[in-house]
Amino acid sequence: MQMEYKKAFELYQKAADLGNAYGINNLGYCYENGIGTDIDKKKAFELYQKAADLGSTYGINNLGYCYENGIGTDIDKKKAFELYQKAADLGNTVGICRLGYCYENGIGTDIDKKKAFELYQKAADLGDTGGINNLGHCYVKGIGTDIDKKKAFELYQKAADLGSTAFELYQKAADLGNTVGICRLGYCYENGIGTDIDKKKAFELYQKAADLGDTGGINNLGHCYENGIGTDIDKKKAFELYQKAADLGSTVGIYYLGYCYRNGIGTDIDKKKAFELYQKAADLGSTVGIYYLGYCYENGIGTDIDKKKAFELYQKAADLGDTGGINNLGHCYENGIGTDSDKKKAFELYQKAADLGDTAGINNLGHCYENGIGTDSDKKRAFELYQKAADLGESSAQYILAKMYEDGKEVIKDIDKAIHWYKKSAEQGNQDAQNKLKKLNKKKIRNNSCKVN
Repeated sequence: MQMEYKKAFELYQKAADLGNAYGINNLGYCYENGIGTDIDKKKAFELYQKAADLGSTYGINNLGYCYENGIGTDIDKKKAFELYQKAADLGNTVGICRLGYCYENGIGTDIDKKKAFELYQKAADLGDTGGINNLGHCYVKGIGTDIDKKKAFELYQKAADLGSTAFELYQKAADLGNTVGICRLGYCYENGIGTDIDKKKAFELYQKAADLGDTGGINNLGHCYENGIGTDIDKKKAFELYQKAADLGSTVGIYYLGYCYRNGIGTDIDKKKAFELYQKAADLGSTVGIYYLGYCYENGIGTDIDKKKAFELYQKAADLGDTGGINNLGHCYENGIGTDSDKKKAFELYQKAADLGDTAGINNLGHCYENGIGTDSDKKRAFELYQKAADLGESSAQYILAKMYEDGKEVIKDIDKAIHWYKKSAEQGNQDAQNKLKKLNKKKIRNNSCKVN
């Protein structure tokens, strides 16, 4: 395989030397990702710039990606947006997708979910698998349209089918857009989105994507082995897969590997190693890596506690659109961590994180309404938000909801519902929920045994 990569690099170099814009762009991709040569981000940026100057829409799009993520140049979100707009105007489907992503997440422009949906639809109509995938994502989350999980499933299926065709035509060439479809189809089967839950099928699809060299597939396969999804739990195998993804340059794999070292998953606990991996992911521009690095500084994981540094990193992650960063920035303002306390600012940040679908943000917004933090107290609204976050799988919200049903607080007392939500939270490892569940089940057994027929 390495010989094939080297040969590809040499051919792109030859085409580039002849002034071929396509060859110049692809040579940039090789330098960016270390294909047949050493990684050289600055060289990649220069080649994308050259290809763009020659009118290559792929070069324009890749140049935008460099400005968006600080690859070989300083981050400039506005410049990235302008380049994606230019590529999109020239009919480049990847540019159309990236432009949609900018509108979805407020990158270099104001957030406009409806516009994002329309752009994903346009790219999908042009047969772009990335557009098809992102359109499916919109239907799952209700971004710029109504939630329609069946429609989402059909779109992921379509993208996966296109990936299979591409695989046959290009003789197993890695097509990241198509393998993403395979991964997302697996996600549908894993979570019952538009179809029945089938964990085994999800595992098989992640395995297929991993076998095609897709780092997302490798990471998701690791997630399956870690949590026993469609296969037996094998923490060591999960660790090895995260390591493999990390070695291939996946920032997701790098911070998952950090998570393993932090919690002793498939390896010995090594807080310092975890910190170093989060630092590496952050240095590569990963917003999640930046977020976790902030978490390390806040809590003294593998480094000294530095609340100010934690605040700055959460701010940086938030500025890059990371919902966890936005939520934790709210937490800092609420509690005066690394900054002055500002309850109104905290409320606004929780609202922003919630609007972007962050379950912890939704839960914290409920907390604000329940206790009148940065807003007027509204118990009914608080309950609705806890319910929403619980339905989305937020463990803390599930625990709070269970306690409400147990105590009859803001809702009619219902022990069966309390047990249901304690169980959901307990299954995710919430120790308080596990303790409550034991007590309630014992109490229920005692009460039943005292009944006279």
